[in-house]
Amino acid sequence: MIIDMVAPVIILVYTISIMLVFIRAVKGPTIGDQVLAIDTMTYAVVTLMIIVAIYLKEAILVVTAIPLALWIYALDIYIAKYLEKKSEIGG
Repeated sequence: MIIDMVAPVIILVYTISIMLVFIRAVKGPTIGDQVLAIDTMTYAVVTLMIIVAIYLKEAILVVTAIPLALWIYALDIYIAKYLEKKSEIGG
């Protein structure tokens, strides 16, 4: 089946991209860059979990990936409100 041939390559590519984005999250010059890198990394992890779930035929990984994606979305809203409030106080 084609998924058995393609999935390992996709998993490797996503793993490398997650590592590169992690470096960006650590070295980001501003908090905005770090938040964007963490968002990108988390959504890449969610996508990777779904690809691995399809490859291994394990539905439990999809069940755990969906709340992770929703959690990071809620975290984005919280951080945006925090930064907005911080800019109102400082500016």
